[in-house]
Amino acid sequence: MSGHSKWASIKHQKGVADARRGQLFTKLTREIIVAVRQGGSDPDMNFRLRLAVQKARDANMPMDNIERAIKRGSGETEGIALIEMVLEGYGPSGAAILVQALSDNKNRTVQDVRNLFSRNGGNLGESGCVAWLFHSKGMIIVDTDGNDSEELALQAIDAGAEDVKIEKDYIEIYTTPEDFISVRQKLEEDGIEIYSSEVSMIPQTTLDLEEKPALQNLKLLHKLEELDEVQTVSSNVNFTDDILEKFEAQ
Repeated sequence: MSGHSKWASIKHQKGVADARRGQLFTKLTREIIVAVRQGGSDPDMNFRLRLAVQKARDANMPMDNIERAIKRGSGETEGIALIEMVLEGYGPSGAAILVQALSDNKNRTVQDVRNLFSRNGGNLGESGCVAWLFHSKGMIIVDTDGNDSEELALQAIDAGAEDVKIEKDYIEIYTTPEDFISVRQKLEEDGIEIYSSEVSMIPQTTLDLEEKPALQNLKLLHKLEELDEVQTVSSNVNFTDDILEKFEAQ
């Protein structure tokens, strides 16, 4: 579980730092559009839209962009037809990988994802082959930064967290998707600084790999994330600190 959360943190950092802000805003815009089309343009009545708007704000997406995306989703302005897709496959050494995408061309996206799997030691699988390994959870990471980890964990539980895991320099806070925003808001009201947060597909069990296949999987995950149509990528690999540091240094 911890390896997955640290990979999510790296994604959060890279999404901001890699000069890919335009691509990131495109992904966020698509998520807002689909959320509005599914549940309406009122965030108070549309949970998925609330999550999408919160994620956009976390990425410092301008409010004008957010409002335009909501208007496109509600049909006030012209927009493209987007198809939701979940693609499943295996990375090197049998790692389970779950890809969630929004695309205006299903065949193209499937082919692009298939090619990345093939070129990086994996293979795209059939629907349902790995999805059963994952469940949706809210995940909030707080840097302890010299604070009492036990006290932070108790505050998280009081805020409504479902589970808390204490690591060396941070704590992982897990919630149900429905409680994610309220728990995060309560933590912020208590003066706790959020390092990163998202609703993600979390593996129920994890896979430990040697250095070479672990780095190969990280490379594949990162390449999948770079595809414009891909919204999120999840894996069941438990990445160690050493592996993550070597990947970050690349």
